[in-house]
Amino acid sequence: MENQNPIHVFATWKVKEGQVENVLSLLKTVHDASIREEGNLFYKIHRSNSDLNTIVLFEGYSSEAAVAEHRNSSHFQEFVLGKIVPLLENREIILTTPISYL
Repeated sequence: MENQNPIHVFATWKVKEGQVENVLSLLKTVHDASIREEGNLFYKIHRSNSDLNTIVLFEGYSSEAAVAEHRNSSHFQEFVLGKIVPLLENREIILTTPISYL
């Protein structure tokens, strides 16, 4: 059965030397489209203080289905997979479910 709880995504991208500004420019488009998705809760872009070639994305979605919709969206397919991933040395993604205490 599909998880109906919110899903948080932590994505760490190690960007190829000299490509950070290009990636950040492309991410602006992805961010703007992503925050308009029905199941999006937030989309935050961070840059590492210790390694300026590392970008960390912190995203929130209302459910697993919303994550799937995001990954299947035209902006994710075109910009993230088509244009950004080739500019990365490494890409790690962790999906989490927030723990709520009563």
